[in-house]
Order: sequence, then structure tokens, then C-alpha cells
Amino acid sequence: MSTAMPAIEHDIKDISLAPQGKKRIDWAEREMPVLRLIRERFGNEQPLKGVRLVACAHITTETANLARALQAGGAEALLIASNPLSTQDDVAASLVADCGIPVFAIKGESTDTYRRHVQTALEFGPDIIIDDGSDVVATMIKEKPELKNKIIGTTEETTTGIVRLEAMQAAGVLSFPSIAVNNAQTKHFFDNRYGTGQSTLDGVIRATNILLAGRTLVVVGYGWCGKGVALRGRGMGANVVVTEVDPIKAVEAVMDGFRVMPISEAASIGDIFITVTGNRHVIDRDHFAKMKDGALVANSGHFDLELNLVALRELSDEPTDVRPFVQEYKKKDGRRIMVLGEGRLINLAADEGHPASVMDMSFANQALSVEYLVKNKGKLDPGVHLLPPEVDQEIAGLKLKALGIAIDTLTSEQLEYMSSWETGT
Repeated sequence: MSTAMPAIEHDIKDISLAPQGKKRIDWAEREMPVLRLIRERFGNEQPLKGVRLVACAHITTETANLARALQAGGAEALLIASNPLSTQDDVAASLVADCGIPVFAIKGESTDTYRRHVQTALEFGPDIIIDDGSDVVATMIKEKPELKNKIIGTTEETTTGIVRLEAMQAAGVLSFPSIAVNNAQTKHFFDNRYGTGQSTLDGVIRATNILLAGRTLVVVGYGWCGKGVALRGRGMGANVVVTEVDPIKAVEAVMDGFRVMPISEAASIGDIFITVTGNRHVIDRDHFAKMKDGALVANSGHFDLELNLVALRELSDEPTDVRPFVQEYKKKDGRRIMVLGEGRLINLAADEGHPASVMDMSFANQALSVEYLVKNKGKLDPGVHLLPPEVDQEIAGLKLKALGIAIDTLTSEQLEYMSSWETGT
């Protein structure tokens, strides 16, 4: 394998990291049988031939396998990072050196560099955008609206991004179809619950080397991600408290056996805080002011603004780095608060992100969503769309097949009964 500087454009840390990245990408592929089957079909059918595609994503081993599947389908792809701390530099190097895919992503890149990479992605002139938080789509609409006429459609991986897309739709500026990949059952049931649950706590532990058993873990938000974090936290012996604004989700958390209270009450008793809401300043100035000495605060929502770090800085001395991915804020009264991963996605800042077997289904959704958009070019109304249920079912079926698990099918009599209203007691 040659690691000489490729001729394609790129902005990565170090091309010489490619051999290590290639090994890790291939390792992840072993746990991604569904995406591998899709990649094989794409290679034979070439459904994306001639399509220019931009992916704003976490540049991880799993994303690399999605990129390889899309490339196998004939797409001309360019990748940028969706988060300054989530890039795996060896993976970025391998995508450039071994796959010939332009990558603009560096772990720890500045906000200015990130924004420059977004501009680079738009200058590529994409037909399809795979987004993670809707930054590329939002930037295009605000700054390069002339590109909207070229767009076949977009896909969105996150809850945060879908909220932004729905706001764009309500404002009348979303003039193309967008597939809400995050809302597919084979995405949020598994990726958000099992993937986020495991990888978030793994990130916290890798950053701190703490024991969770016996600690009070405050989970801010009880959506699918929050459910996963709470479930895994309890499994590791933590005393889990949930905070919520939605009464239905709060009742569900109570019935699932968790304590539920306002964040203003939880702030003074928590040992560890993890935010998973997708909203702004869910841990705010007053909450930081109440936290006990040594409290750990982490975020596993999309953006770091879930934590009001500006207010925390005003309450504290200049933060100091006490461990990799751990900054200590010392308040005026001497109490210390530890912020993990600069408040960014802790499962990608301090960990490798979701296990590959979970991302297998998420990225199968992405690949098939792109194919769906291309096949239905010009037929879909502008706005946010769900992936068709039959595609969701296909992905689940492929996953069961890969796991060697068989399930029952309905008989003709059962199908007739389910579609009839005449047969009763």
C-alpha cells in the first residue's frame, strides 16, 4: 500500500496514518453484514452512478464503510466532519489514500476550519447531501441558495437535524425532499438506545476511569438516547435520576423504575450529569452553581450548547486540563466541576462512537435512503419524509439473516383475518 500524497484534494492530519486506518475500517466491516450486502448489490447495479454526494458525518470506521458502499454504487463522494472532536484521523487518511475519497476533517479542528470545510462541501456542487445536524443544508439555504435547484434530496441522521429541517419546512425554505433517517425504526430503536447508551458511558469511563456503581447519574432527557443511557447506567450499578420536560416521557421514566425530578433539584445531588436532549442550555448557570464538588458533566446530544459553558466560565476560574478530555472548572467557593470532552459528544470525543454492529443498520438506512432519493428524483414533494416502511422492514430482515435468526411468517388465513372486519367472536 502506498501512502504517498494522493492527487485528490483533502485536508486531513497525516496521510501516513492510512495503514492503521485501513486495518480498523476492515475490522469494523466484520460487524456490518447488512451494509456489506448492500455494498455488494450496489457494486453490481450501480444505482448511484454519476451522483455527486456530500456527507457531513463523524469520520469513523463505520462511516468509512458507508462511504465505500456509496462509492461502490457509483457515487462521487466528498466527506467532511460533523463535529470537531469526532474525526478518527487514521480513518480519514485511509479514505483518501486507499479509496480516493476527498476528506476534509481533522480531529480537534477549529470552528473556522469546520466552517471552511462546509463551504468546500458546497463548492463540490452536490446532488445529494447526507447531513448530521443539518449544518450543510442550513448553510446552503442561507448562503448559497442557488444550489437548491441542483439538489435531488438530502438525508438527516440526527434528532437535532430533523428539528432544524422541520423548522426550515415551516419557514417555507425547504424546497427539496429530505429523508428523516433518524426516525426509521431500525435507526432510532437501535442506534439511539443501544448505541448511545453503551458508547456514552464508555466515553465517560475512558475519560475519567471512574466507577459508576453507587454514583448518582443524572440523565437529562428521556428520549431514545436518554433511555439507553439510563438503562446502561442502571446496569452498571448507578442510581439513575431522569429529568424531563415532556410529561409522557417523564411518566415512562417513572414506570421504568427511575427517579424523576426537575434539573434544579437534581443539580445538587448528582455525581455525574449526561445531557441527551438536542436542546439549548438544559444545564444552565443556576444548575452549575448548585453542583457538588467534583461533579462530572458530559454531553451526548449533538451540539455542545446543551451545556451553558459560558455561564460556567463566569462562575469559575480559568479551566485547567486535568486529564485528556477532562477540564476542571474551579468555582469561586472552591467547588470543582469536571467538563468532559469540552461539552461535545463524549462518545466520540473520548471513545470510538457506537459499536459497528449498531451502525450497520443506521448506515444501511443511509445507503438505501440515498438510493430511494435517486430512484424517485423529481417525484417527491419538498419537505421532511420518512423512509418507506418496507425499506425499514428490509433492513431488519437483512440483520436477522446476518445473525442467523429465523422468524415466523403469517399464514394466508392469518393475513385474511387481519384484513377482514367481518370475523369476530
